Amino acid sequence: MDQATLERFAELLVGFAANVQPGQIVAVSSEIGKEPLTRAIAASAYAHGATYVDVAYADPWIRRARIAHGSDAALETVPSWIGERILALGDQRCARVALTGPTAPRLLEDLDPARVGADRAQTLREAGKVLNDRTTNWTIGPCPTPGWAAQVHPDLSPDEALARLWEQIVHVCRLDEEDPVAAWRERMAVLRGAAERLTAARFDALRFAGPGTDLTVGLLPSSQWLSASFETRDGIAHVPNLPSEEVFTTPDPARVDGVVRATKPLQLAGATIEGLTVRFEGGRAVQIDAERGADVLRSMTAHDDGAARLGEVALVDGSGRIGPLDTVFYDTLLDENAASHLALGQAFAFAVGDDADRERINTSMVHIDFMIGGDDVAVDGVAADGSRTPVLRDGVWQV
Repeated sequence: MDQATLERFAELLVGFAANVQPGQIVAVSSEIGKEPLTRAIAASAYAHGATYVDVAYADPWIRRARIAHGSDAALETVPSWIGERILALGDQRCARVALTGPTAPRLLEDLDPARVGADRAQTLREAGKVLNDRTTNWTIGPCPTPGWAAQVHPDLSPDEALARLWEQIVHVCRLDEEDPVAAWRERMAVLRGAAERLTAARFDALRFAGPGTDLTVGLLPSSQWLSASFETRDGIAHVPNLPSEEVFTTPDPARVDGVVRATKPLQLAGATIEGLTVRFEGGRAVQIDAERGADVLRSMTAHDDGAARLGEVALVDGSGRIGPLDTVFYDTLLDENAASHLALGQAFAFAVGDDADRERINTSMVHIDFMIGGDDVAVDGVAADGSRTPVLRDGVWQV
């Protein structure tokens, strides 16, 4: 990708999405293979007045070595300073920018999936605390790499695949607009409107019905629907996911029943899960099956009691830019904004309005999104008396 586009993308992530403020420390989470965009983000952050940019590069080959050769104790070990760093970012009111998109998407597929899922370094409770405390302004954005491009577009040559993936990222992030910030503000207004209508409806539950899916997800009395337009407790507005096409809320973790089939593959902890089906009883995922990779998810849902319960339900309509591309990106940031989805694990306390309800939300070290929506999946709102109101049909809002 040319330097001008990298700099324009970095400016969108730093200046608009994360909304870095003068005097802030900025933490950047990146990966080996994403250096050009990472450096552009650092430059943009300093231009916005950052006092220090702290870049943490992950190396997936180091993670492979831990899983392949480390002891069981190694998989359980997360040094205390890693969690303490995350808490310090919140205490010092830092900004955060993270880049997604795998550099080596199939690197772990020959390893024991139970050990892949058991790696505790992928699940940090402190991250959920900082998020719910709303002490940092942050965002996550995609960064194409050759390995990721080859997975998404296997029929193209390496150069063509990377160019095509960048072209799609530019499109879904609205960098092809003359004024991307104005375009995003317009889209955010539409999503806020949908969230407000859903909150006003005060549904007791949602029902999803489609091929392989018949699932009812209970909501809390004060569940509030939100879009990805966040504000820190100090009043700094930011967009945590770029791109974002979803509205979401926190469900009742004790009232989820039925069966749901994932409508897209899930890239999780370095493994690909395909053909996923989950059965819930009394809020808990009691059966997890998949055509491929089920043991990874089973292992991760055993991390703690809340890992097998829902912490999020999100709806995505068909008017966004990701779904119409009809591309499986094998990246949760993009795929979850192409289709309605659920998340096992940690819930969002700020999506609940009442203190008593907030005490009931799910807590966990994990937060695992998986996609369940599509044009052939109908979504209804269910009132307390059992009556139903159409919410989504063929990807079109009905409320």
